[in-house]
Amino acid sequence: MRALRVLAGPTAREHLRQRGLRPEDVRAVPGAAGGPKGLALNPLDRYLFGDWLRGADQPVHLIGASIGAWRMAAACMPDADRALARLAEDYIGADYFRGGDRRPGAQVISDDFRDTVKLHFAGREPAVLSHPAFRLHVVASRGRHVLHREGRWRTPAGFVGAYATNLLARRALGAWLERVVFSDPRDELPFPLTDYRSHRVALTPVNFHEAVVASCSIPFWMKSVPDVPGAPPGAYWDGGLTDYHLHWRYDALADGLALYPHFQASVVPGWLDKSLRHRHRSTAALDRLVVLAPRAEWVSTLPGGRLPDRSDFQRYGRDVAGRQAAWRRALAESQRLADEFATLVVSGRPIDAEAL
Repeated sequence: MRALRVLAGPTAREHLRQRGLRPEDVRAVPGAAGGPKGLALNPLDRYLFGDWLRGADQPVHLIGASIGAWRMAAACMPDADRALARLAEDYIGADYFRGGDRRPGAQVISDDFRDTVKLHFAGREPAVLSHPAFRLHVVASRGRHVLHREGRWRTPAGFVGAYATNLLARRALGAWLERVVFSDPRDELPFPLTDYRSHRVALTPVNFHEAVVASCSIPFWMKSVPDVPGAPPGAYWDGGLTDYHLHWRYDALADGLALYPHFQASVVPGWLDKSLRHRHRSTAALDRLVVLAPRAEWVSTLPGGRLPDRSDFQRYGRDVAGRQAAWRRALAESQRLADEFATLVVSGRPIDAEAL
């Protein structure tokens, strides 16, 4: 049984059929929000960034939301393989249950995660932002109007309004939440952000930590990040709210492809679109996108028959060792994704991808 699926938009699919896939073909790598699901991609990330793409001559834009932002930032470290391995271990090793609490408070999780980000990156921000090939872009969601500031009543009310508005149209969600992209100032993104209300901010050593923490700040699980330095004032939340799977205009790439290590085959625009199946379909925007995703039959062999999930924190509760064991087993099994991809690209042969 194979573990890896390769899917692609029309232009990307023809490219793979004719030429296979080489490091010099890659112009962008998106990293989706999805919490612990991203652990299943860790061995694949380590191969991609620590080996296969390490010597790329062309700029490669790494774009991340939520855990995708943490993954892409780790990929820009001088020793990407080591940084990504540490990311997985720290995520699995997290224990937020203290003092007998059934569920940890949002402030506890936010404080712990901010400390983790500082331990990972403190003093290394200039190296991350001067990687010879990789250009980092971190996506966060800035609250507008009622959501401009976090509050006991205004936050729930604001997200109820955002959910209802998003049912009408994705663009209408921009009345409540704005996409903010903290971008490597050396290069512009190679495709436009015209599909949704957006704002670009330079990613610098000064705002690096807060931008990454903001991108990972899941509402109600974590506190928002107020007034990220250099960015418009307001409360900043998880980048997955506006860009769950980064369904962007990859068709606007002048050449080359976008390579997407993803935990599923569909590319869902925003977190509030998860239940809106009609927004899960592929579009012309994905023309130059290649998706690497796990096969459902392989996923069914993992603990619980699924990928690691944020609900596991509640499912296992204070059985932290049980959750950690299940996640470590899933991580070990995920090495198959990396091995199968390596076999595909090292051979240099054409790749017969599925249609997105």
